[in-house]
Amino acid sequence: MSSSSSSNLEKRSLLDELSSFEKGGFFDLGHPLLNRIAESFVKAAGIGAIQAVSREAYFTAIEGAGLDSGGGDVSSELSGAKKRRFPDLRGETNRKSLEAMVKNTGKESLQWGLAAGVYSGLTYGLKEARGSHDWKNSAVAGAITGMALALTSEDSSHEQIVQCAITGAAISTAANLLTGIF
Repeated sequence: MSSSSSSNLEKRSLLDELSSFEKGGFFDLGHPLLNRIAESFVKAAGIGAIQAVSREAYFTAIEGAGLDSGGGDVSSELSGAKKRRFPDLRGETNRKSLEAMVKNTGKESLQWGLAAGVYSGLTYGLKEARGSHDWKNSAVAGAITGMALALTSEDSSHEQIVQCAITGAAISTAANLLTGIF
């Protein structure tokens, strides 16, 4: 390695490194479809992990302060079951609680990443196959992503899968149609 290239590397700042990600992305897996899926998965999985941990921190703080975040007359047992996504977090020891949080955060990260990767890959593939990016691509990608997400839940029923497919298609189509307006 020449001295000029090594000194050039030393002069790059964190801002330069981050701006290079915007141009080329995080991954180069050899095909734009693979790059897009992997990048969407990683970004959404990170968001899912942050969301899961922050939600649990909020509910732990509310419980510690003795406040009820449900806002009213619902029994504490029912509201506690609905609001807490990490039911095993109250383990016998701190180690079990930490293990439960890591396990559940990983699961939620995987769900967020799956949804983003599937949706991103499908919209790209449909655009390439059909030659256009329109609401139809968004509707199909949203429906399939909704179904995939419903299948990751522990107790998915036929009705839940259909509802998630319809919801995914509706949200995706609305987002596509509203893109030009806002």
